[in-house]
Amino acid sequence: MSEPAPTPEPDTAEPTRGSRWQTFKRAPRAVRWTAWTALGLVLVLLVLAAAVVVVVRRPLPQVSGEIEVPGLSASVEVLRDEHGIAQVYADTDADLMFAQGFVHAQDRFFEMDFRRHVTAGRLSEIFGPDTLEADRFVRTMGWRRVAEREWALLEPATRDALTAYAEGVNAYLADRSPSQLATEYSVLGLTGLDYTPEEWQPVDSLAWLKAMAWDLRGNMDAEVDRVLLSLDHTEAEIDALWPSYPFDEHPPIVSGGGVVDGVFEQNATGNATRNPRRPAYPQGVVDALERVQDRLDAMPELMGKGRGIGSNSWVVDGEHSATGMPILANDPHLGISQPGIWVQMGLHCREITADCTLDTSGFTFSGVPGVVIGHNADIAWGFTNLGPDVTDLFLEQTAGDDRYVRDGETEPMQVRTETIEVRGHDDVELRVRETVHGPLISDVSSEFATVGANAPTDEPGERGSGYAVALAWTALDPAPTADAILALNRASDWDEFRAAAADFSVPAQNMVYADREGHIGYQSPGRIPIRRAGNDGTMPVEGWVSANDWTGDYVPFDGLPSVLDPDQGFIATANQAVIGEEYPYLLTEDWDYGYRSTRIRELLEAEGELSVEEMSELQLDSANPMAETLVPYLLDVERLPSPYYRNAQNLLRGWDFTSPADSAAAAYFNVVWRTLLEKTFHDDLRQRTWPDGGDRWFRVVGEMLTEPAGPWWDDATTDDRVETRDDILRAALIDARDEMTRRQSRDPRLWEWGRLHRMDLRNATLGESGVAPVERLFNRTGWEVGGGSSIVDATSWDAVDGYGVTAAPSMRMVVSVAEWDDSRWINLTGVSGHPASAHYSDQTELFVDGQTLPWAWSRDAVEAGAEHRLVLTPAE
Repeated sequence: MSEPAPTPEPDTAEPTRGSRWQTFKRAPRAVRWTAWTALGLVLVLLVLAAAVVVVVRRPLPQVSGEIEVPGLSASVEVLRDEHGIAQVYADTDADLMFAQGFVHAQDRFFEMDFRRHVTAGRLSEIFGPDTLEADRFVRTMGWRRVAEREWALLEPATRDALTAYAEGVNAYLADRSPSQLATEYSVLGLTGLDYTPEEWQPVDSLAWLKAMAWDLRGNMDAEVDRVLLSLDHTEAEIDALWPSYPFDEHPPIVSGGGVVDGVFEQNATGNATRNPRRPAYPQGVVDALERVQDRLDAMPELMGKGRGIGSNSWVVDGEHSATGMPILANDPHLGISQPGIWVQMGLHCREITADCTLDTSGFTFSGVPGVVIGHNADIAWGFTNLGPDVTDLFLEQTAGDDRYVRDGETEPMQVRTETIEVRGHDDVELRVRETVHGPLISDVSSEFATVGANAPTDEPGERGSGYAVALAWTALDPAPTADAILALNRASDWDEFRAAAADFSVPAQNMVYADREGHIGYQSPGRIPIRRAGNDGTMPVEGWVSANDWTGDYVPFDGLPSVLDPDQGFIATANQAVIGEEYPYLLTEDWDYGYRSTRIRELLEAEGELSVEEMSELQLDSANPMAETLVPYLLDVERLPSPYYRNAQNLLRGWDFTSPADSAAAAYFNVVWRTLLEKTFHDDLRQRTWPDGGDRWFRVVGEMLTEPAGPWWDDATTDDRVETRDDILRAALIDARDEMTRRQSRDPRLWEWGRLHRMDLRNATLGESGVAPVERLFNRTGWEVGGGSSIVDATSWDAVDGYGVTAAPSMRMVVSVAEWDDSRWINLTGVSGHPASAHYSDQTELFVDGQTLPWAWSRDAVEAGAEHRLVLTPAE
């Protein structure tokens, strides 16, 4: 018998490529088809991912090497540091402005294009009917038309700068497709948009200043709110919700002075003028104004909706400075966005000559030439919103044939027709009507063309079509504000600074100043209307009575408060009252209540001599002034139901009232505060007027706490009992404990304010698209921050909506006059508007951590920090 064949050893070697293929072929058909499908999907995804990377990265600009650019007279250098911040060097002002426009277009053109569509009322051309209401409103106000009229008012040098800037923008646009300019154009192209941006016009830059003025316009919303409350609340109740400014507790910016022969003198005294209130409004007026407010709410968020909009700035002289020379700090508070509002940049003449006058650095607006806030070789300046009352709502009694009533007679309105292009739809025709007071904003939507038709009037005779509402606003009168920006850039001393400020018409700003001679100063500029007796600007007035009109004059610039080298050695502005009640002109009745400014003053006085680092630390102060007032009352509340609730209350014992992101006590307190406002006021007020929790409500509740049985404490929804202060405080403590348990943890020690108080930076256009992948591309969300409303570290939140940040310091800067290179700055986001750029949000984490960046000024310092050098050369 033959021996059996040996059993083969198992093959443990790696199968060859051929054997794997043979194995795959022997697999069942279903398995093979599944594998092929999976492979195909992977390949498709890889191709799509590669395409997305290409599309997203395509707009990133060239930042090194050389670019030939038609329109320059000589070469221009653009040096960028590790954060992409550009310092531009040229031999003429024209080339500097040209290069600034070119660099702004490199980094932010879509933002610029979006803004000019906003200010021209042309958003619907790109975004369709969703933005039609905003376009109607802007067209009715006529921002673009006003900007066109301003062109003729400007100095020739300003017109030259605007023209050169526009030429620089257009030089960048000239040989680039939309997809090479911004990722947004590629994404919008996927939706079927066939769009090529127009060339930039100098007036596009002027129009953006109107948008800045709109968001800082003052008290128009408060006018409407007071009227809405007048139906079911007494004058005394309304007054309690807008308390008088506490001059004794929160000193104004300028502590003395008066107007003598039309000129403000800081050591003089003056006389006060105050106006009485008018009677309550009928239901028809309330309805008309509420509908107008609906139209206001349709406006896009550019810098915010007004709530939380403010700023901090202060300056100390050499005796209060560790450097022996002034130090100036500024952090404007604006609505949050991605990208942020500011672009850091320096504009430097290689040599100062008659043709090249600029040597300045600071924070710029994309779309606007020059530096808005910063310093030059001689002076430094900062802004906070002065907040004067520069708007009034006039009720108009309309008649047929586009006429309105004036002193018993009818007069014709000015009427024009606007055509709004709407993507994917027919054009929309808009009739804009104006009275002597301004455009009828109640006409914005066709359904409100007869607003107030059934409203009663106090005038005899025919009612006509009832009440309409006109907007009087100083920004609708042409003014040379653009002159002021470039004049500030060139100013070398106090007199030239004030001369520049005289042209800064809207928005009116508190301007702080320091110079290389050691001087510090303050100037309030702006067009502020002089009203006749009977109109204090707090409520809408009857337009059919000419005695209610503005006089046609503005508070004279020389009569506006200013101070140079005050005895106290520092100046602090944080939107508080500018000057005391003795001042003869009415600036506003609606100041910020001064909690931030008082805290800043206290810290400045306590420090004595401050360094640049200490000034930066002061900007991060998170002490909550309402906590200091309210917590003692909360700790006096007894008989909480169980240790579970008392453990949360105990967080407030020994708390230092500061609000860092990791604070458990701050988290609990803010939830208690929001709950307290809801339980106290939501039952008594219309939803539109619910408390936002900011400085005004600090004052309102602070005064109410001394009246434990006051009427606002009672819950109007309970018929069988009358609640007191302690009832509401106890309920707020209990409900807040339960809310924090649901949101974060049963253990109060694990609570954190920053986990509630998140800062979500959203792109104003595609970041709100509702398409998750697109939103992830353009937004940067989830930043956990400290601070809060009416705190020096002013990360505002709205108690109506939740705890998320609504406005924040848009930048921080500390300027050392002794040595410019020792100055510090930081941006909320980054200088780039391209989501694929490393500089889209590279400053945000530093900002959230309270850090700042070195602010290079000298050529040596700029060269030392430069990572990229781009040379723009004139075309042969």
